[in-house]
Amino acid sequence: MSIATASLGEIAEVAAGGGAPQDADAFTAEGTPFIRAGSLNPLVNGASESTLEQLTDEVAKKHRLRKFPRDTVVFAKSGMSATKGHVYRLRNEAYVVNHLAAIVPTKRVLPEFLEHSLRVFSPVRLIQDAAYPSVRLSDVATMQIPLPPLAEQRRIAEVLDKAEALRAKRRAAIAQLDSLTQSLFFDLFGDPVANSKGWTDSKMLGDVADIVSGITKGRKVNGEAVREVPYLAVVNVQDKSLNLDILKMIEATAREIDHYKLIKNDLLLTEGGDPDKLGRGTLWNDELPECIHQNHIFRVRLTSSEIDPLFLNWLVGSQRGKKYFLRSAKQTTGIASINMTQLRSFPLLIPPLDLQHEFARRVAAVEKLKTTQRAALAELDALFASLQHRAFRGEL
Repeated sequence: MSIATASLGEIAEVAAGGGAPQDADAFTAEGTPFIRAGSLNPLVNGASESTLEQLTDEVAKKHRLRKFPRDTVVFAKSGMSATKGHVYRLRNEAYVVNHLAAIVPTKRVLPEFLEHSLRVFSPVRLIQDAAYPSVRLSDVATMQIPLPPLAEQRRIAEVLDKAEALRAKRRAAIAQLDSLTQSLFFDLFGDPVANSKGWTDSKMLGDVADIVSGITKGRKVNGEAVREVPYLAVVNVQDKSLNLDILKMIEATAREIDHYKLIKNDLLLTEGGDPDKLGRGTLWNDELPECIHQNHIFRVRLTSSEIDPLFLNWLVGSQRGKKYFLRSAKQTTGIASINMTQLRSFPLLIPPLDLQHEFARRVAAVEKLKTTQRAALAELDALFASLQHRAFRGEL
């Protein structure tokens, strides 16, 4: 069954948002939500518009911002956010930043159908230069999407909405398990900033661990034989997880590989980045038979049995770690970094070892549940993708 098509400009108004107020005092706790490009990811993943920055109508008028109606569909038209392809339909009236395209549907297209259409026929494909990702509104206006009769649009949107609701519930279950682990940490160890349970706090990280930086690209090897080996970059080290989707290789000598080779339970910590991400790190669990790390990643290898590696990962990544690193870090233009001396001086808390091991056992049980939930989510994602493509080929 073939489906008629129409350009977005024929069935909707294609517009853009306005410039964001530069004065932080312009934003209030109450008013109308202001949506930035960075808001799209949390909104798509279920965050409420009420959690966003708000503007009063008076401030918005002063900055010549247009209030877009409920059911306007927005997506990033420029910047790195554009390449992520997030598409979101407003649940309420909102002001929109100028980095976003705003598609206001007419009566010829249902807003829910328009949202699903733009997720399948992503405006990302209109980007001509990945180095400077942007989508021109004129190209968006001429972009063709399927346009079946309204009754069929409604049927397709209802099917896809039900499938999306199942995916949202699965994502929420995974998020609850993440919160459960955080609660376990507080229940067992108390507030790590105030040390509310009075744990031993006289030792520093350098007292119980060997800490080294990684291999430097472009260094001289003075004629020594080299071979290729995988190495971890900052992008691979996330908060309590590894992302090995993109793994680079580097040529290293046998001596370097022996020195930098990762072993199970090495704690990997990033040197710097956004200030709120200081202390970001995860444990190495022999994900690869051989791997080293770059110089912007610290490897923390415990030399004492009084600290459990998983407990250490959570302690360093807790508010205790974040506050310490923010106080110690060198900061320039929104980027913060820590050095070896600061990391070695990190002030530990040392609860009884059996309590640390109990935490590790409970976390392992939660991680097992999360693995099951992620597998189920992957199946739902595959089903949803299939439904989307069948719907817009007239096969649903």
